[in-house]
Order: sequence, then structure tokens, then C-alpha cells
Amino acid sequence: MKATVLVRPKAGILDPQGEAVANALGHLGFSVSKARVGKVIDLEVEASDEAAARLEVEKMCDRLLANALIESYDVEIHG
Repeated sequence: MKATVLVRPKAGILDPQGEAVANALGHLGFSVSKARVGKVIDLEVEASDEAAARLEVEKMCDRLLANALIESYDVEIHG
């Protein structure tokens, strides 16, 4: 099964990359007051069904893919 993990900084956590993006867009004439930068991770996992795939990917996120102190994540499973 294919999975996509969207990792974002938690609210209230400093995001220097997001600030740089917002500033650069402002200099280019775009009206942006805030930007948050995260990451997208595409995976292919061996799983018997969607629920098993989601559980496996969530374990991956908790152990490696996302830092629970400063990041949150969303998992999308694509059968």
C-alpha cells in the first residue's frame, strides 16, 4: 500500500524556514503574513489492509519520521 505522511511544525513552534518563505514572498510582492514549512514523505508499505498500513506508518512517524516535541503529522493511505 502507498502512504503519504505530511509533517508540520506544531503551532507555537518557531519555523525559520517558514519565516524565510514568508519574507521572500513579501519581497516578491505577494501578500503573505505567515508561512509554515513542513515535509512530505511518500512510502510503500507491506500491509494486509488500510488499517494495518495506517498503524504501521503511525509507528514509523512516532519512532523516526516526526519529532513529537515540535512536529505533528497526518497520514494518508492510498490503497
